[in-house]
Amino acid sequence: MARPKHHHPFAFPALFVGSSALALGPWFVRLAGVGPVAAGFWRLALALPFLFAIARFAGQPVHWPGKALGIVIAFAAFFFAADLAAWHVGIHMTKLGNATLFGNVASFAFAGWGLWLARSWPSPIQAAALILAALGAILLMSSSAELSARNLHGDLLALSAGLLYAGYLISVERAREKLAPLPLLFLSSAMGAVMLLPFSILLGEKIIPDDWTFAVILAISSQVIGQGLLVYAIGGLSPLVVGLTLLTQPAISAFVGWAVYGETLQPLDWIGAFAIAAALILVRLPARDLKPATEGAS
Repeated sequence: MARPKHHHPFAFPALFVGSSALALGPWFVRLAGVGPVAAGFWRLALALPFLFAIARFAGQPVHWPGKALGIVIAFAAFFFAADLAAWHVGIHMTKLGNATLFGNVASFAFAGWGLWLARSWPSPIQAAALILAALGAILLMSSSAELSARNLHGDLLALSAGLLYAGYLISVERAREKLAPLPLLFLSSAMGAVMLLPFSILLGEKIIPDDWTFAVILAISSQVIGQGLLVYAIGGLSPLVVGLTLLTQPAISAFVGWAVYGETLQPLDWIGAFAIAAALILVRLPARDLKPATEGAS
């Protein structure tokens, strides 16, 4: 049975702002001036002093949480490091809209995890939200994602990254039951950075940027702000709400691709974005409790 979430009044606004910040990640990865895996390393490593200072200021000092919880955090770090490596490489091999859309397969996987954990079927409103979100994702895929053979390798890497990211979200949700968000994010970021640096060196990537501007911006926007707000929100919202909110990222990323790189933005993109927005509104309506899958479900 799913454990009840603690009430966090700012959880949903935090999630929405965090998701929006994360949507800008693919753009900053392209501008970081280093190899894709190295960009993932700097995203985590440069965020550490900021996370440590914010944790101290917020009264959430970083400490080792013990072996059992440490293993959960290590799993989170592994899934996230592998996600970043696959996703960042994929970003350079496909369109921004594709990379974000396929990377966000985690949204549906995490929502499905929440329903399985609750041993429940979605309510009619939740079912309508899931259908609208799926429709919006398909519409975005059909136009802005531009499926083609030239994007195939990048798309597959982004899809793999999405599945790995689902593993990260599940691990974070487990850890958030016993650990505050900032220490959790600091520890998982530190472990992930240690995993990514050797891999980047083995790939022979450029590791030191000529200009640190975008590497620092990537760390602050995606890791400190984006992941910081996401990890906080996971402690107070259901996986269904978190998953559907993360689906705002493909629309934002597609818009960035259009505005910055001149990537085509078709009417179907806008329809898909509105469908995802409608799904988000539906899933946040007051009457959204899950109904048991069976009469004796617990």
